[in-house]
Amino acid sequence: MDTKNITTFGQLKKSGYKSKSIKDELRDNLRTKISNNEDTFTGIHGYENTVIPELERAILSRHNINLLGLRGQAKTRLARQMINLLDEWIPIVEGSEINDDPYRPISRYATNLIKEKGDETPISWIHRNDRFAEKLATPDVTVADIIGDVDPIKAANLKLSYADDRVIHFGMIPRANRCIFVINELPDLQARIQVALFNILQEGDIQIRGFKLRLPLDMQFVFTANPEDYTNRGSIVTPLKDRIGSQILTHYPETIEIAKTITQQEAQLDSRQSNLVHVPDLAKDLLEQISFQARESEFIDSKSGVSARLSITAYENLLSTAEYRALKSGDENTLLRLSDFMGVIPAITGKVELVYEGEQEGAASVAQTLISDSIKTLFPDYFPKIERLEKESERSPYQELVDWFFEESGFELLDEISEAEYKKKLDAIEPLQKLIKQYHEDLNKNDSYFMKEFLLWGLVEHKKLSKYRLSEGFRFKDLYGSYISDL
Repeated sequence: MDTKNITTFGQLKKSGYKSKSIKDELRDNLRTKISNNEDTFTGIHGYENTVIPELERAILSRHNINLLGLRGQAKTRLARQMINLLDEWIPIVEGSEINDDPYRPISRYATNLIKEKGDETPISWIHRNDRFAEKLATPDVTVADIIGDVDPIKAANLKLSYADDRVIHFGMIPRANRCIFVINELPDLQARIQVALFNILQEGDIQIRGFKLRLPLDMQFVFTANPEDYTNRGSIVTPLKDRIGSQILTHYPETIEIAKTITQQEAQLDSRQSNLVHVPDLAKDLLEQISFQARESEFIDSKSGVSARLSITAYENLLSTAEYRALKSGDENTLLRLSDFMGVIPAITGKVELVYEGEQEGAASVAQTLISDSIKTLFPDYFPKIERLEKESERSPYQELVDWFFEESGFELLDEISEAEYKKKLDAIEPLQKLIKQYHEDLNKNDSYFMKEFLLWGLVEHKKLSKYRLSEGFRFKDLYGSYISDL
């Protein structure tokens, strides 16, 4: 459509343009994308076989939609990407407050203008990026905000009585006519405000302070809600739920691989960080496992959820910790260390809601427990499983390494030692080198140092070694040597 040269209603008619409702726009463009095997929603991972097909079916059904899920499940991102299914440009009556369709005007302004000027009625074009409106539901939202109210200043300036519908100031919803309108956290909207949406969703008319205007608004509503809100902060009133065509349940990533993809896509990194710090795949797996552990932890409120933002901000903190250490020690590049994971604790503590037992433990302690549990969970994927009860006749593959720590007075890994010193210290433990070679012979040399640390921390979690936090690092010892020496 040549939007630059079509400036009047008459020219629009001659062009052969046919107007359609927003739901038909979405439906027709989605049909085209599906037929051409094009991705409808991009950059949203893990929903390919669950949420996205359900959302597409709802669009094909011309439904208003409620996306129901815990925080950090890409609900708002899904809603925002729906604009890609709209036509690129649509015509409106120029000067209309509510995006009147020239073929189907609904406001008094547009109706009178078309009556007066006919084919000479000026039109303008709006891009699909301008056809998205969003409102966060908060307790202070009023009917005047979202529907409209009588404007006394307009009445005075135009010398109109309050009985004249021209004194109405339209709210956010009428002004978003022919747009996608998103209300986030719908249960937080007061019940009386939710009631004001009934007629808009079903009958298409609005009522403002005694005015009953027949305004058949053409809109695609998308609501988002957290199931926790149904019991804790409010609820969606039943008649409103009844008027929402499809309710779609979102979820967290189901595998670590999907979670890693999301984190790598969303993390805001300085290119200098990426060039400076080498991050092994095991470290990325471990970082994602923290979120998985948090969702199962007895210290964390599962109803509140653990947002995908936890992994994203934790990854940013992780690289910043390594970067800070490298800058302090003067290293031009550095390998990520397991001890750097202590730097992600601030990213964890702000992202989880603790139950009573968690509050008693303390947020920082719970975060450290999540890191420890994640190491313990992943350990059998990389090294032989350590049984709680071992047969005396069978020699443990870790015995030589445990014996090394028994014979040594202690082994310290300080936080800010140089890269060369860090590698030298780990290379000095011969049994550690043997275990890595035995079980991960093809491992990249740079990755092997993180694997060595992972093995030491894993043996600590399985009660084969002990670990103590120093003011500037960690000390590893055999499990009983320190106890005997104290005696």
